[in-house]
Amino acid sequence: MTLLPLPVPAGPADDVPPYEPWEGQTAALAAAGAAGRRAAAWVRSLPAPPLPAPVSDWLAGELPAAIETAMGSLDLEECDHMAPNGRAVEGTGGVDAATMSTLAAVPVVLAEAGWLAPDQQARLLAVASAVTGAVRLIAQDPGTAILHGLLTRLCAVLDHAARPDGPAWTPVQ
Repeated sequence: MTLLPLPVPAGPADDVPPYEPWEGQTAALAAAGAAGRRAAAWVRSLPAPPLPAPVSDWLAGELPAAIETAMGSLDLEECDHMAPNGRAVEGTGGVDAATMSTLAAVPVVLAEAGWLAPDQQARLLAVASAVTGAVRLIAQDPGTAILHGLLTRLCAVLDHAARPDGPAWTPVQ
């Protein structure tokens, strides 16, 4: 099978229609930023380990900063698109690779956070997953994310996972 790029569209290079915001975009992105700030505050409020551990600094600093950055940086113009040469370009949703890398590390790092209760660990996974999902959703299908409320639903999941009044964990007897 032979793959060929699509031909370059005819017309000047600036023959691209201007971006028009989706209805409800401003409110949805503002709500996402607020949900990210609440989730980051919850992560910062998690208990510190009884003895200093390298992962505790990461949980108190890098991870909440990545959550805030990702949810506050969502950009509908940074979605999947075709380059002028006809090649597909994967969108970033407005979030840089370093931030996404920090979020992707959560499942691995949690193994070292043994001082956290299993409920807190599961909620951290849910927070990282919801943030990563929001970024990918904006990158891959911003219209659906805004018009059909999918971003709002992910923010609700984020708020639920990062709620400060989560159930207390008690060990199984």
